[in-house]
Amino acid sequence: MKLTVVGCSGSFPSAESACSSYLVEADGFRLLLDMGNGALGELQRHCGLYDLDAIFLSHLHADHCIDMCAYFVARYYRHDGGRCAPIPVYGPEGTEHRLTTAYADTPSASSMSEVFDFHTVKPSTFDIGPFTVHTERVAHPVEAYGIRVEHGGRSLTYSGDTGVSPALDELARDSDLFLCEAAFTYGKESIPDLHLNGREAGETAARAGARRLVLTHIPPWTDPQVNLADARAAFDGPVEAAAPRVTYEI
Repeated sequence: MKLTVVGCSGSFPSAESACSSYLVEADGFRLLLDMGNGALGELQRHCGLYDLDAIFLSHLHADHCIDMCAYFVARYYRHDGGRCAPIPVYGPEGTEHRLTTAYADTPSASSMSEVFDFHTVKPSTFDIGPFTVHTERVAHPVEAYGIRVEHGGRSLTYSGDTGVSPALDELARDSDLFLCEAAFTYGKESIPDLHLNGREAGETAARAGARRLVLTHIPPWTDPQVNLADARAAFDGPVEAAAPRVTYEI
C-alpha cells in the first residue's frame, strides 16, 4: 500500500496544510480517507479529480468532510464527458443529509446521491476494492470511526478523531503504520472523549504494539515538536509528524 498525506492540519487549515485527508493506493485502486477543508485542491497534486475509487469519512465535522461539497460540484456539474457515475462514500449515519445541508442549494434533496453512492458505516469488517477494512466507533462527541486498512499482509490504522479508546487500541493492534491524531498538548488540554495528546497517542501505539506511529490532526495552535517528544517518551518505535505531500510505502 501507498499512503499519501493530502492534508493533516486539525480543526482548520494551517498556512502549510489542508485539513485531514489521506490517499491510500494499492493495485491501481485509490481510497481517500476524509476530505476536510482545503483537501480537494491539494488532492489534485496527487491524482485527477475523477480518479478516486472510494471515499471514507471518519465523521461529519467540517475539518474532515466539508470539501465533499466542492467535490459534489466537480462531479455533478461536469460537462466534459457528462455527469460522473456515483462513487462509493462510506460515512456515519446521516452523511448524505449532512452534506446536503452544508451545501444548502442542491438542485434536489437527492442530488448528492446522484454522484455519491452512500454507505452507512457501523463497527464492521468489509471490503473496499482490494482492501479489507475494519471500522470501530471511537470516543468523540459525534459518531466517529477509526479504520484499519489491510492489503497484502500489511496494515494501516487511522484513528480519525478520538479520545483514549479501547476500541482504537484493538483496531491498531500490530499495525505496520498507525496514523493517529494528537490534537492536544499533554498537561495543557484535558477534555475526555474529544482528542488525544502526543503522550496518549504514544501510549496507544505502545499498547497496540504498532510498528510505526505518525502523528496527525495537529492544529496550528499546537506545537508538533512538543507532541513528538511526548509521543516518543511513551512509544519506543519510530515516531514522526505527518506533513502534506509526504508518502509512505506500507
